[in-house]
Amino acid sequence: MENKKVPKELKVQRFGLSTPAIAAAVLRMVRDRQWEPNAKHLDIGSGGGELIEMSRQEFGFQSWACDYTDKLMQVAGQKVEIVDLNHDPLPYETGSFDLVTFTEVIEHIEHCRRSIREIYRVLKQGGLVVVTTPNILNLKSRMRYLCFGFHNLFGPLHVHESAIYNSDGHINPISYFYLAHALLDANFTALKLGVDKLQRSSIGLLFPLWMPIKLAAFFMQRTERLKFKTIDEINEPLVKAINSKEILLGRTIVVAASKPKGVVLPAATSAQ
Repeated sequence: MENKKVPKELKVQRFGLSTPAIAAAVLRMVRDRQWEPNAKHLDIGSGGGELIEMSRQEFGFQSWACDYTDKLMQVAGQKVEIVDLNHDPLPYETGSFDLVTFTEVIEHIEHCRRSIREIYRVLKQGGLVVVTTPNILNLKSRMRYLCFGFHNLFGPLHVHESAIYNSDGHINPISYFYLAHALLDANFTALKLGVDKLQRSSIGLLFPLWMPIKLAAFFMQRTERLKFKTIDEINEPLVKAINSKEILLGRTIVVAASKPKGVVLPAATSAQ
């Protein structure tokens, strides 16, 4: 179908849970392919429903939403399935959706690889997933980790106060390499990396650190490849991407991946 521009009056800011830059970056990934009319879209961690509303406006998707609560949704008439991703599978049949968006959620959950496998299950063959999470490898975050031991947007957690970290806190810092590895390990293909925006505070660090990082990475990767045999032709692009300008400067990573066509699916049954 022909893609239409999102009306200017549609403001993401009013929902307050995802920034406009992250939503825009997700939509850029979604625009990379043509969608059939009434394609099915699942938004995991739907919050106020900003992505659902924007994708309906631009692509005409049918929308499903799930989150840890239904109290945040602001899109009129949108049903929200309440799911605890730390314990529960996705409550949808195998091969149900053309698109799954998983934005700013993975850093909140305990078992991200299990959730990624669940997303693979509920996607149709040829379906697309778009995942976003804070970029813990930008230069500002690397400097914070060097000095403090915590990445940007991650810090000391209160003990035995799950209500704090389940709704607002970040408990699972995951870098691009491990997110990409989890997607590939779940049999996704055609990974594409992007960022929502360049971080000004990291740009200032790039000039003095660019050459030392590149030189150190060259020798460390050589050691890993030749001595420890940890780098091969499959994971080498992921390793090299760690020190790309996108990763060094980007605020939030945005990763798209496809479920290949021609895979054998189990019988479609509701998740238990």
